[in-house]
Amino acid sequence: MENFIMIGMPGSGKSTLGRILAEELGYHFLDTDTLIIDRYNKPLKELIDEMGIEGFIRAEGEVLETVEAHHTVIATGGSAIYSETGMAHLKSLGKVIYLCYTLEDIAARVGNLITRGVVCRNCRTLQDLFEERRPYYEKYADITVHLEHASVSKSVHRLIKAAAPYINK
Repeated sequence: MENFIMIGMPGSGKSTLGRILAEELGYHFLDTDTLIIDRYNKPLKELIDEMGIEGFIRAEGEVLETVEAHHTVIATGGSAIYSETGMAHLKSLGKVIYLCYTLEDIAARVGNLITRGVVCRNCRTLQDLFEERRPYYEKYADITVHLEHASVSKSVHRLIKAAAPYINK
């Protein structure tokens, strides 16, 4: 496979670990949240407020469907998994890696969900969000990497090990 697509909860390190993984593999790096911000020239929270949750999910899906990449680590927004067509397109480009953490680890990392611009259909708490999204992450994942209590360097090591069988030499 040519690309690796990172999915996971807000605060799971998709962008941070994705950049480091890309550097270690000699791949390019692409953040789909940046593509959305660039397309609409507004922060994610503002877009969610203006479009509403379902409108934002449609817009995000449209952006995901336009992604073209070669030897790239792609970090998605945590809500990318709500777009079936967007995820189908990303899966056609490479292997999807789920950055898996416990709820407690995510709670320690995520900060304020409201100011962060997080899409949540039926939730008021981080636990609601975690329970709502986890089945989607598990559905789309080709590779699940458990990163509970792992440092950045240990996390990158685990990601490299998980990706290794899929790297075209």
